[in-house]
Amino acid sequence: MSTVAEARKTLTDRIQRIEVSATMAVVNEAEKLRAAGVDVVDFGAGEPHFATPQHIKDAAILAIQQNFTKYTSVAGTAELRDSIVHRHNVDFDSDYKREEAIASTGGKHALFNAIQVLVDHGDEVILPVPYWVSFKDMIRYSGGEPVLVAADEARDFALTAGMIERAITPRTKLIILNSPANPSGAVMSPEDMTAIVRLAHQRGIYVISDECYVYLNFTGKRFSAGSLRDAKEHLLIVGSLSKTYAMTGWRLGYTMAPAPIVSAMSKLQSQQTSNPTSIVQKAAVAALSGPQECVDQMLAEYIALRDHVLEGLRTIPGLRCVKPQGAFYVYPNISSFLGRNGLSSAADIAGRLLREAHVVVVPGEGFGTREHIRISYATSRKELDRGVERIRRFFASL
Repeated sequence: MSTVAEARKTLTDRIQRIEVSATMAVVNEAEKLRAAGVDVVDFGAGEPHFATPQHIKDAAILAIQQNFTKYTSVAGTAELRDSIVHRHNVDFDSDYKREEAIASTGGKHALFNAIQVLVDHGDEVILPVPYWVSFKDMIRYSGGEPVLVAADEARDFALTAGMIERAITPRTKLIILNSPANPSGAVMSPEDMTAIVRLAHQRGIYVISDECYVYLNFTGKRFSAGSLRDAKEHLLIVGSLSKTYAMTGWRLGYTMAPAPIVSAMSKLQSQQTSNPTSIVQKAAVAALSGPQECVDQMLAEYIALRDHVLEGLRTIPGLRCVKPQGAFYVYPNISSFLGRNGLSSAADIAGRLLREAHVVVVPGEGFGTREHIRISYATSRKELDRGVERIRRFFASL
C-alpha cells in the first residue's frame, strides 16, 4: 500500500473533506521561486501593505512591560469585549452586550467556531459565489452541505433576497454573507442585506455576516447587518482587526451573537486555543478605543490603488473586470483567454503567470469560479505597474 493510501486509511473522514487553502498554496509556490532567486510580483496575499499603527504597537509593548502575559478569560478580557461592542455600537448603532461577544485568534478562527457550533450533519448552508476560500471547507468539515448561489456578475456581483430565497429548503440552517466581499470586492446594498437578514429571521435561519472588510467600503454607505436589532436572534456578526488596522499577524477576531451561541463558541474555544494572546488583546483595545483616523487614511489609499490597478487592467484586450466597491481585490474575468494554447481554466492561467511571468495571482477555482483570477492591490503603485505590465505581456503572447 502506498504512503498516500495509508494516510487516507489512517486519517479521519472529516479532514479528508477539506482541501488546503488556495491562497496558501499560491503563497507556498511563490516562496519557492523567491528562494530560487526569482523576482516575483506578488498579487496573491490578502494582506494590507501598511504597518500596524504606532499607538497599537505601543499598547502591546506596554502590556509586555507591565507583565500582562498570563491567561485571560477564554472569550477575552472584559475590557476587550466591552471595546468590541462599544466600537460597533458607535459605528453601526448595534446593541450588543459583553456576554454577546467573544474574541478569537483571528477572524478565520471566529468563523470556524461559529460554523462548528451551528451546523450539523446534513444541514444546508447557503453560500454566495464567488466565496472566500475557507467557507466551503469549514461547512464541509462540520458535516454540512454548501448550497451555492451565483451572484450576478453583470450587475457587479449583486446578491438579492430573491436569489437567496430560491435556494432555501427545509434543511437550510445558515446563510453566509460577506460584504465587502473577498474575492470580488462587491458590496451589498443596505437594502439587499436588510431584506436577506429579515427573510432569514422570519424563517428561523441563522445568518453569519462576515465583516472582515466592513470598514473598507468605498461606497460612502458603510453598513453592518448588526444594526438590524430586530433580527439579532438569528444573526452572528464576525469581525477582524486584521484588515481594518493592518494587524494580520496579530490574529485577533471576534463574534457578536446571541449569548447562548457565544457561550457554545467559548466552550469549543476552551478546548482548542483558550484565550487569544493576552498581549494582543491589549493592542486590540488600543485599536478599537483609540484614534480612528488611521482607518480613514488607509481607506483613501485603497480607493486610489483600486483606481490605479483598474486603469492598468483596462489596457489589456480581452480582460473584463467589475469595478469593486470595497476590500482590496479586483476579480478580472479571463474567460476570453480560455481555450488558447491549452489553457482550460483559471488555474492553468494562474500557474503559467507564476512560472512564465513571475506574477502571483489566485485562480478563481478556489473561490468557486473558473473564469476569474484574484489580484490583491494592497501594495505599492510601483509593484502594481510592474505586475500589470507582466500580465499584459503574458496575455498578448497567447
